[in-house]
Amino acid sequence: MNFLTDIIIAILAGYLSLTNSLAEKVDSLFSTDSEISSVAEITEVSSITPLPSSDRKPIPDILLRSSAYQQAALAGSAGLTGATTKDPFDAIVNVFCTMTTKEVIRTTTGTGFFIDPDGVIVTNAHVAQFLLLEEANDLGEAECIIRSGDPAVPKYQAELLYLPPAWIQDNSSVLSAKVPMGTGERDYALLYVSESIDDSPLPAQFPALGFNTSKLPLSSRNNYVLAAGYPAAPLLESGPSADLVPQKATTTISELYTFGSNYADVFSIRGSLVGTEGSSGGPVLNEEGEVIGVIVTRGDDNVDGSGSLRAITLSHIEQTMLEETSFDLTQNLSGNLAFRSQVFAETMSPFLLTILQQAN
Repeated sequence: MNFLTDIIIAILAGYLSLTNSLAEKVDSLFSTDSEISSVAEITEVSSITPLPSSDRKPIPDILLRSSAYQQAALAGSAGLTGATTKDPFDAIVNVFCTMTTKEVIRTTTGTGFFIDPDGVIVTNAHVAQFLLLEEANDLGEAECIIRSGDPAVPKYQAELLYLPPAWIQDNSSVLSAKVPMGTGERDYALLYVSESIDDSPLPAQFPALGFNTSKLPLSSRNNYVLAAGYPAAPLLESGPSADLVPQKATTTISELYTFGSNYADVFSIRGSLVGTEGSSGGPVLNEEGEVIGVIVTRGDDNVDGSGSLRAITLSHIEQTMLEETSFDLTQNLSGNLAFRSQVFAETMSPFLLTILQQAN
């Protein structure tokens, strides 16, 4: 009996040993496949698509050397700060500029949005550059007004608070281009509402959107976002008197791009009703209702569908502001804004105008 028991135990031990060995091999096989799959997935999303970055001369340091500008950032009361709305329809504006020469009257329309309740508007540099020309008549007579509402109607006059000098250096010929092109690098500006069109008192606070200057993670691909703007299709079809109405649409991030910072400086969003001319300068909000990007160019409709767009990130804006002013975005929204706008006009505007005049 013992002999028979020993034989059975030996057979069972051999069977268990064989099944354990097979189980280890199968587990090893699937573990390896899982690791390979994981590595492949990481490789697929770990890179940021590079965009050409301007091979510029050294960044103009006029503001860095201007003691008046540096002091203006700290002078006066801090004023109001923070978001007052999460609805982009409350905060977006239409920046409507005309430039009249002996040969032609040129109309440029873009979008902007209040980013500070004291009346600071973010828009594109390729729109805001026309405010530089309001005091210089040799290139033509320029006028810009801030419109808002549905449809957009004239509301405010605005002054330049900040326009990246490096953008003007790199894009001085855009002023005369029929269809401005570019990557969107440094294509942003800050405007400051100075007065109302009808001389009525300005609001005690403006409907400002909150913003997030954190660097976008790689996992941002396919995240839902909300884009808003004033598409210019009616103006293109019917002329300057056509009504422009605001549009907003939910879409998703499709790709991230970098100008060499190794972080997302630009992201593309899939096609929507917002994706037409005139929406440049509009906000792109994350699911928390914070602005994470500013629309700068059309996207690739073949890849992302009709009405695709690209936006520069708020982190790109903050990084380049630090380079050119030594202050981050929040600091550039504080201090005595009227005084800072005046100092910018006195110290930087003549330099930027000279560049534009020489190029055009």
